[in-house]
Amino acid sequence: MIEIIEKTRDRKPLSRGEMWRWIEAVVQEEVPDYQVSAWLMAAYLNGLTDEEIFTMTEAMATIGSPPPRHIGMVDKHSTGGVGDKTSLILAPLVAALGVPMVKMSGRGLGHTGGTLDKLESFPGFQVQLSTEQLERQVAEVGVAVIAQSHDLAPADARLYALRDVTATVDSIPLIAASVMSKKLAAKSPNIVLDVKVGSGAFMETKQQAMELAHLMVRIGQAHKVRVKAILTDMNQPLGYAIGNAIEVNEAMATLRGHGPEDLTQEVKTLASHMVAMAQNIAVERALGEVSSALDDGRAWKKFVSWVTAQGADARVLNADLPLAPIRTTWELPAQATVASINTKGIGLAALTLGAGRHVKDQPVDHQVGIRCFVKVGQSYPTGTVAAEIYARDAQAADEALRLVKEAVTFGPAPDTANEPILAIIE
Repeated sequence: MIEIIEKTRDRKPLSRGEMWRWIEAVVQEEVPDYQVSAWLMAAYLNGLTDEEIFTMTEAMATIGSPPPRHIGMVDKHSTGGVGDKTSLILAPLVAALGVPMVKMSGRGLGHTGGTLDKLESFPGFQVQLSTEQLERQVAEVGVAVIAQSHDLAPADARLYALRDVTATVDSIPLIAASVMSKKLAAKSPNIVLDVKVGSGAFMETKQQAMELAHLMVRIGQAHKVRVKAILTDMNQPLGYAIGNAIEVNEAMATLRGHGPEDLTQEVKTLASHMVAMAQNIAVERALGEVSSALDDGRAWKKFVSWVTAQGADARVLNADLPLAPIRTTWELPAQATVASINTKGIGLAALTLGAGRHVKDQPVDHQVGIRCFVKVGQSYPTGTVAAEIYARDAQAADEALRLVKEAVTFGPAPDTANEPILAIIE
């Protein structure tokens, strides 16, 4: 194992056999965390060749995983953003249109939120399902969102957790292998990748995001899986809400037809491509069906069926989930135009409140969070509530509000408008 670490450190590509042996050792826990961390840092600093990435992804998807079962028609993955609660909406939305969806989701990673943490805002929600439970739920409800089980791409479960605490998150090869190994292990024939771009994303530039997107599409092609990557803007939080329960509340509002405009638009775009791929229809036709399912309540009904099937009490769906007791607001003292937002700063403010985790296995506070109401390029009058903070104590609220204020820059509007959809790669 030391020789493998040395080769990656010295920019010498691992052979196919060496990469398979390394991933097998990770799965079997034959190497301690500190050696895995050393290899991750070497890969982060030096990169990996395409051949290494393809082999690593295949090995991660195969070693320790049970024989794959094809039970979902489409899958979706986001590379992580601030306020990105799209999976909570997309899963029931596409299922409402007759497209079965099984999605493995993760927990918060760095300054970005995790879908599982958000879903666990529902008391009783179960993110672990056996294979039999999963197949039954998909047959009966058409949708399931679950945690990555220990027997499905187990190498990634270990690597994913260590990347979060070793400053090796934003590596294009490691991100691509992580994302695609889970998707290949789940054996979905159609995959839509939401690749975030901007100050709140791991890929801060469009060039980086394009590189990652093309790499993941190539991995899919190598394994005969249809993959489409959609680059979406993360130079401001998506929607208004950042946290866990607070994002669930916004997702439920969107499913009822009155969510934020940017979130609704992005959801419709992603869902239309997912439905079009799964049903082999034109994207324009799929967009019409998606809009109808949101407007007529089918998506909301499917959401209720889904979350209650996984243990949520239906009674909590009659109102918003409760939030932390200390509420602090920021009102603009004068008319102002938002020139830019450091979206990562907003995510770090939520992290300060306890909405995310600093170290592996740290619990999160589901009820704390932020609503950031201002958008880049928009002008607001004096007295506008720009943000509100929900915290456990006044000190935490004040610190989070300070970080939010630092993240928002006022001045002339940017020359180009922030478009939610930047590119589509297939």
